[in-house]
Amino acid sequence: MKAWRVHENGEPREVMRLDEVPDPVAGPGQLLLRVRAANINFPDALLCRGQYQARPPLPFTPGVEICGEIVAVGEGAEGRAGDRVLAQPPLPRGGFAELAVADAATVRPAPDSLDDAEAAALHIGYQTGWFGLHRRAHLQPGETLLVHAAAGGVGSAAVQLGKAAGATVIGVVGGPDKARTARELGCDLVIDRRTEDIVAAVKEATGGRGADVVYDPVGGDAYAKSVKCIAFEGRLLVVGFASGAIPSPGLNHALVKNYAIVGLHWGLYNAHDPAAIDACHRELTALAARGAIKPLVSERVALADAADAVQRVADGTTTGRIVVTPN
Repeated sequence: MKAWRVHENGEPREVMRLDEVPDPVAGPGQLLLRVRAANINFPDALLCRGQYQARPPLPFTPGVEICGEIVAVGEGAEGRAGDRVLAQPPLPRGGFAELAVADAATVRPAPDSLDDAEAAALHIGYQTGWFGLHRRAHLQPGETLLVHAAAGGVGSAAVQLGKAAGATVIGVVGGPDKARTARELGCDLVIDRRTEDIVAAVKEATGGRGADVVYDPVGGDAYAKSVKCIAFEGRLLVVGFASGAIPSPGLNHALVKNYAIVGLHWGLYNAHDPAAIDACHRELTALAARGAIKPLVSERVALADAADAVQRVADGTTTGRIVVTPN
């Protein structure tokens, strides 16, 4: 089969190589999947660069979430050939390939309401958004949610989930094209960080109160602006550092303004509370069925174009999700 592999760390376009490799085999407790669609996440770029918290042995295949079709069932595993599922193939054999294996216990049914590319983009970004907004920040109907990078893959999920929860959603983007996308996603107010003052715009929109919840997958300057326009008893969700700059929070500032800085590492729930992952998947499936959420898939690219697509995600030039469709 064909699979993209990283033989040395560096920029995705330079280090990803499309190789011919042996077909994988489903071991005990595993499923062999034909990859129908593989969503590109920012961590895929970090993995290529060697900057992610996990560093798989070289060479490895990136691609951390897929929609696949069960081809074979390993000993002791539960599954039925032909079923369409969502999976996270364990590294070093990720999903940017024609075939992948996954632990059967972590595989979940793909929602019927979403096509392959949309389903491939549902799991990580939307689970992160749901756990962040509901379990960590306890977002309430009528509250104001500020989402940074609102037109991106992670941000667009948070926008949709915020609207589904009954919040007023303010989206921060960079540039007119992304502003247009954020409005189409349902943002009540869109702020272009390149031409507008984020702090002033948030305070004006909220009558001086500020945002009750801030969803920040960017870090750096986004974090610095957020703490200047967060409400009394607000919750600032630290989701990631796409800017490459990890902020140093001023705890004295959190004290005098009475807000909470809340970390979110969604992957830890797989070990600490896997039942909550299943419950969240059922909730997301129900939301998708009634049209409250739908992954924003801006591009569907062939397997041969995956390296270029991962590079564009790394460069921050994309809107929504890019999904690789091998077949």
